[in-house]
Amino acid sequence: MTIDEIIDFVGALEGVLAVRPGPGDGSPELSWGDTFFYHSPDGAVPTAAQPFATIVTKDYPGDASSRLDPPGTFRVNVAAGREEFIRWTGRAPRDPATDHDPGATDTVMAHPVHGSLGWLAVVNPGGRTDAALRELLRHAHHLARARHERRTGAVTGDRGPQG
Repeated sequence: MTIDEIIDFVGALEGVLAVRPGPGDGSPELSWGDTFFYHSPDGAVPTAAQPFATIVTKDYPGDASSRLDPPGTFRVNVAAGREEFIRWTGRAPRDPATDHDPGATDTVMAHPVHGSLGWLAVVNPGGRTDAALRELLRHAHHLARARHERRTGAVTGDRGPQG
């Protein structure tokens, strides 16, 4: 999967706002080239919500273990929630991590920094993870939509995780 394919897929989900920071928009230079996905039916960046998924294209301070700095390397991060985290890793988010290579490509794994919060990650997703990543992104979107509805009392769109 390419970055553009992921952006198109997630952007087609109901109420999604894809934020792509870049020069001149007031965002920190470190975030330029990355993408942040929010559930935002009104199209504004939520002030009280975190993104439900991100695409990062470089190493961040304190997060270099995925080795994202080579050109063409990126990582998709997904706020999958506790149940999906356990399903994919075989452990609870706050349990100690087992040995794995955070730079392994086309593999669903615990996020190297935010795994304890139920985040999963895939470096350079490909054929092995395409279907799984799409499923995880739909699920994370469903969780974000449900949080939005609880916060605002609004009910939006289709209620299932496919929506």
